[in-house]
Amino acid sequence: MSVDGPRPVDMHVGQRLRLRRTLLGISQEQLGESVGLTFQQIQKYERGANRISASRLYEFCQILDVSITFFFDEMTKDVEKTKGAFSKTLSDQAQSVLQDDSMTRRETLELVRAYYKIANPSVRKRLYELIRSIEKV
Repeated sequence: MSVDGPRPVDMHVGQRLRLRRTLLGISQEQLGESVGLTFQQIQKYERGANRISASRLYEFCQILDVSITFFFDEMTKDVEKTKGAFSKTLSDQAQSVLQDDSMTRRETLELVRAYYKIANPSVRKRLYELIRSIEKV
């Protein structure tokens, strides 16, 4: 079988790796150093270009303080339906889908990280309520 690109599952796992790393404020370089890799290898994992082995995924779980299931949470039905089949290519279309996902954009991740740095729960709740009221306008 000819393979022209990453598997959808690998892309999803990579996106989840990027999400958690960014929420914790860890750079690709820092994460790479903690497991003996370069930041370029971390980039390849995050894009799904390279598959993450089970032992490496376990290391990431320890470093990022998540369970293994975190990497498979929120998998779309489209990805689940592939049953591990290869996607056709690492096309611009696949990249644009990733870039258009507001939950993976740097701005969103930084906003969430800043929100959880607010120590006072009542202030956090009031900010949440403010944002919810603005979205209805």
